[in-house]
Amino acid sequence: MKTRFILINTSHAGNVGAAARAMKVMGFDDMVLVAPRWANVLRREETIQRASGALDVLKNARIVDTLDEALDDMTHLCATAMTPRDFGPPTLAPRLHFANLLQKKELSAPADIALEADLVQRLEGVGFLFGSERFGMQNEDVYRCHACLSIPTDPHFGSLNLGAAVQLIAYDWREALGGFALEAAKVERKLADAAAVAGMLNHWEEALLDIGFLDPAAPKKLMPRLNQLFNRAQLSPEEIHILRGVAKAMMSKSPKSSPQSASE
Repeated sequence: MKTRFILINTSHAGNVGAAARAMKVMGFDDMVLVAPRWANVLRREETIQRASGALDVLKNARIVDTLDEALDDMTHLCATAMTPRDFGPPTLAPRLHFANLLQKKELSAPADIALEADLVQRLEGVGFLFGSERFGMQNEDVYRCHACLSIPTDPHFGSLNLGAAVQLIAYDWREALGGFALEAAKVERKLADAAAVAGMLNHWEEALLDIGFLDPAAPKKLMPRLNQLFNRAQLSPEEIHILRGVAKAMMSKSPKSSPQSASE
């Protein structure tokens, strides 16, 4: 399914770069600028810097004079606006609209198959329209759209930067399409062997005896419980080293190791 981000009458070059970056991180690359303030906006230094590496999006972007030229192959248009219009397409939150738009239907009859085929055909191309930073979208452009998307914001402060608005719409649309799998960090964790754990526990037992926490006359199950605790923690060799350091510090501060104790 084609997805296009259409920026109308953009006035700040940096916002074009920020929009390109927002699109690329969500896997989109079709950008069309309608009558931007700067004819060379795609090559301006501020644009390139704010794109932060999304140069392929800028390279593939088109600049056109009218909105009509930006709508080729688009079969579903979504305007973006902070406040609802009295007249025009329904104003909806992006996620709600996307969920309804891509709702899966169970096919049980030829009529259902035809309906699903019609849905796919209607969604051949989805275009997201963003207005100028200075005055937003013109009413006549909003009226051409099938839906008006309004990003839920604090009712007392709903002003969004153009790049941020593109990022939020791009994220919600990508999630609706299935999203990207989160890659877990590949870190090989080496575990301490049983001998290292046993040596550390012996060290701790000495330290606990020194500070008076462990009563040798009534040890109960303190050390076996600590053994189980450290087994559950699956300690690494580095962590064994840290715990031995703690035990050493406890022993150095214990009364038994003080000079006064030694003289007595």
